[in-house]
Amino acid sequence: MQSCKYLLRRRSSLPINHFFSGCRNLSIPLKNGIINDPQNQVLVEGNTSSRTAILNRPTSLNALNTQMCARLKKLYESWEDNPDIGFVALKGSGRAFCAGGDVVALYQSILNGKVEDCKEFFRTIYSLIYVVGTYLKPHVSILNGVTMGGGAGIAIPGMFRVVTEKTVFATPETHIGFHPDAGASFYLSHLPGHLGEYLALTGEKLNGAEMIATGLATHYCHTEKLTWIEEHLGKLVTDDPSVIESSLEKYGDLAYPDNSSVIHRIDIVDKCFCHDTVEEIIYALEDEATASQDRWCISTIGKLKEASPLGLKVSLRSIREGRFQSLDQCLIREYRMSLHGISKQLPNNFCEGVRARLVDKDCDPKWDPPCLDQVPEEMVDLYFSPPSDYEPELELPTKVREAFF
Repeated sequence: MQSCKYLLRRRSSLPINHFFSGCRNLSIPLKNGIINDPQNQVLVEGNTSSRTAILNRPTSLNALNTQMCARLKKLYESWEDNPDIGFVALKGSGRAFCAGGDVVALYQSILNGKVEDCKEFFRTIYSLIYVVGTYLKPHVSILNGVTMGGGAGIAIPGMFRVVTEKTVFATPETHIGFHPDAGASFYLSHLPGHLGEYLALTGEKLNGAEMIATGLATHYCHTEKLTWIEEHLGKLVTDDPSVIESSLEKYGDLAYPDNSSVIHRIDIVDKCFCHDTVEEIIYALEDEATASQDRWCISTIGKLKEASPLGLKVSLRSIREGRFQSLDQCLIREYRMSLHGISKQLPNNFCEGVRARLVDKDCDPKWDPPCLDQVPEEMVDLYFSPPSDYEPELELPTKVREAFF
């Protein structure tokens, strides 16, 4: 079964094969179809053969906290063990799928000396992502609206990702003094050419059509059809991925990136972002801008110069390492990096970035070090070093849940 699962997940463009057989019915229906958790932050809808988890913090763009991730992980594991449930879906309430982790809450925890709470958050969300990425049943994420950071992390490793004209994807962590995490070093590093480096370093956005073109999404539909898709999925009694794919295709639409899209500049992206260092990448972009007067090059240089210099160097190395690692290896390494990023051993660019971008909103972070040429290689190396002797590594159930490449 695991080898079939690997083939299904390897690339979103590959045909879906059958690896679940038969259909099942629940003998006991859910009462009212909806169950709320105590905080009402993760809702559950269900019928006799499927479950849908709904992220329910619309005023915070469904930003994830530890309790939400823990509940999702518990639900997913129970649904996977239930032979009557054929497939699982995930969506957000309001105008967002999920804006990522609740970084303002993490910022406040650090300021209040509650670093252990931050560590628990990282452990919990990375463990959830590993469950999603190794899930034994079809998983459908409906990514309507903002889909960023950790929000993308809990969806992209799953089997099906449905996007719309309102989908906005990004991994903007370098602009808050952090690194693209939550599995981003795995899925970004597997994008065509050096597009992963471009997205990781600049934090630039992609729309739904661009996500389809890059393979980050599997299906596109207009928002007015989402209700039809959800109703149709709700009537399915199946655990067969090909049946679910046919249902998604039935209401799907064709979408193509417009002429201004980075997809049409992939040659320039590869030419500039293939270099070994951030400095060389910027030099290449500057040369290209001088030769072509291309506004895109100028804008991209501006994005890089706004980001944390240390965050840029760490993120580039993370993507490059992720290209040769499995999902579990990426998550374990990202956990190390995240702990170092909030530790007192390194400059606290994370808190400064969150303060400047999201709390005080002066958009004027004081990065430390302030420029690329002042970032020592030893500081970057420290990000990738193992935790201290008294700090355990992230433990993932790799012996019972096989990771994929």
